[in-house]
Amino acid sequence: MDPVQRTCLYVEGTIGNVRLRSIPQHLAPWRDSAEWRIFPSVLVLGATGRLGRILRAVWPAHWPVTWCGRRGGDVICNPLEDPGTFRDTAQRADVILSLAGPAPGGALQGEADLTDHARLARVVMEHAKGPVLLASSAAVYGNAGASGTPLREGMPLPTDVSTYGAAKREMEQAAPDAVCLRIGNVAGVDAILGGWKEGFSLDTFSDGTTPRRSYIGPLTLAYALAKLCCEPHDLPKCLNVAEAGSVEMGALLKAAGLPFNTRKAPDNAIPDVTLDTTRLIERIPSLSEPVVATRLVEECRLLRERA
Repeated sequence: MDPVQRTCLYVEGTIGNVRLRSIPQHLAPWRDSAEWRIFPSVLVLGATGRLGRILRAVWPAHWPVTWCGRRGGDVICNPLEDPGTFRDTAQRADVILSLAGPAPGGALQGEADLTDHARLARVVMEHAKGPVLLASSAAVYGNAGASGTPLREGMPLPTDVSTYGAAKREMEQAAPDAVCLRIGNVAGVDAILGGWKEGFSLDTFSDGTTPRRSYIGPLTLAYALAKLCCEPHDLPKCLNVAEAGSVEMGALLKAAGLPFNTRKAPDNAIPDVTLDTTRLIERIPSLSEPVVATRLVEECRLLRERA
């Protein structure tokens, strides 16, 4: 069977505490594996953020996870303002997964807020007793993808990046002992599916295609982060987190049934930005299947139904 067809298959089952009529075939290990019976004590920062809400909807309620957020969760705390409360909470966790920090389109109020990423990383590292996984971003690669080659974790990072990319780069530098997860576009909380509105326009190149980018489905992200929390030791300093290959933005909107206009892409537009996920696939082999637009859209739908 063609790999693309296999990726689109669904099976009956449960992802975390979410009973689903159908789940992506590549997530079958979540349903079947006995490894989930033993899960480390994990402290998740950013419980009320976009990624935190995905995990809270999908991860099993019986897992020993403490959700920490500034406005909600098991522990309501801003580590930058209340380091004492954070210290006490952090000391009870085997692993810390930090998804916190302002992002474009989210809680970001101004460029000054972006310094919180590095400041938060330092506080987390100071009080953590075990491994720390920090949510970084593919934005650290800036326009390096213009060469057309997949972006690898070990490549030198460019200096001409967005202010958000620069903030994430500074965060990585502030926490040399943490594992920095360079997360690609997450379907449903991205600028395309998540940011669509009437009159939406996409850049279109001379061959009629729209930009291609690395993506990961929200259910797949929850699965991948759970796996990494279970096996946090001996991970590389930086790890790209996305599904294999890339997907065209126009294909995403078409799969979701969302109309869009086209406009001529500017000369500096990058046709394809793909993260090299070799390191991730070595640790989670089920993520070797190529990403497919229809499945990303279906994951968003399944999550909305159960969230």
